[in-house]
Amino acid sequence: MPATTSEAQLKELGAFLRTRRGELTPRDAGLPDHDRRRRVSGLRREEVAALASISTDYYTRIEQGRLAPSAPVLAALINALRLDPDQAEYLDELANRAGHQPVSTSVPRTTSKIRPQVRRIVDRLTDTPAIVLGPRMQILAWNPLAAKVYVDFNELGGHGLNFVRLVFVDPRMRELFVDWQAVARSCVSILRREAVTNPGDPALAALVGELTIADRQFGQWWSARNVARQDFGTKVLNHTQVGELTLDWEIFRYAGAPEQQLVLNIAEEGSATEERLRELMR
Repeated sequence: MPATTSEAQLKELGAFLRTRRGELTPRDAGLPDHDRRRRVSGLRREEVAALASISTDYYTRIEQGRLAPSAPVLAALINALRLDPDQAEYLDELANRAGHQPVSTSVPRTTSKIRPQVRRIVDRLTDTPAIVLGPRMQILAWNPLAAKVYVDFNELGGHGLNFVRLVFVDPRMRELFVDWQAVARSCVSILRREAVTNPGDPALAALVGELTIADRQFGQWWSARNVARQDFGTKVLNHTQVGELTLDWEIFRYAGAPEQQLVLNIAEEGSATEERLRELMR
């Protein structure tokens, strides 16, 4: 039988704790490290349990995906493992969702259809590159300027219309981003953060499997279980036609379809990038 959503989230919660435990040294956690027999740099289960003031058996069952921690225990684990705000939010949401009524994941989640209201906004943005992303960072819509800044999305077809896949598989994207590795790692972290809603999603598993085979770094970063929810930032592009573009990006979510994100790439007023975008429009 396929695993329920709750079972998959409990399993991911345990795996996330194991990963974070393996990254934290005794010194990081404020513990003495006089044991010369220690074979790994990370904390042991009993050390995490002691830091969180729970029994080792109780913590072991959490790591094994056999139970969801209570709210006080979850708070103690977040503190013990020195989780940052994004990591803490991810763990908290996993625990909360695991406690809900199990839902079968045997039916794949289909790609969202672009909302007409969002489509009209994108069409009216003529001087700002705009993209709409759906579940698993599927590319649902774009305006002409976005296609000129990145790649011609019309040429890609349905399977290729995924931003993470583009970043890792299309060589043009590696040349476009000045700091490709930072962009790629960010994509993996955002995808991992999104997976909290449905870790057993077959389409997500297929995408992760494909990219793990296609790029060794993707597999390493996915296994690291770093998570991020990024809503703004700055990226520098090395465009083959107009040269360097420095774009501030912002994400907006539509209340009627929260799984859809409008991503705007904005040039500073009066900047060389603004003029180069006009050149691309011409």
